[in-house]
Amino acid sequence: MRVTIQLPDDISAALEGQWDDVPRRSLEAIAVEGYRTGALTESQVRKLLGLDTRFQVHVLLKEHRVPLHYTSADIEDDIRAQRELGILPGQ
Repeated sequence: MRVTIQLPDDISAALEGQWDDVPRRSLEAIAVEGYRTGALTESQVRKLLGLDTRFQVHVLLKEHRVPLHYTSADIEDDIRAQRELGILPGQ
């Protein structure tokens, strides 16, 4: 889907005065709001913004004060992965 928005000249000028890349920042706003509301997953945000790692998504969300959706299943997956990598001792 292609999305096009039209901004009045004064609003465009105000945003360009504050943001280095208005189209990119607009896309980030959509991604952040999508994640915040639960419409997008972390991996969808990563894909939408072309980020290489989930940690880059975490940084973006932190910058916008959006908490991570981190469940007990996520914790178990992380613990299992750390054990498999030898970071944590197995039980």
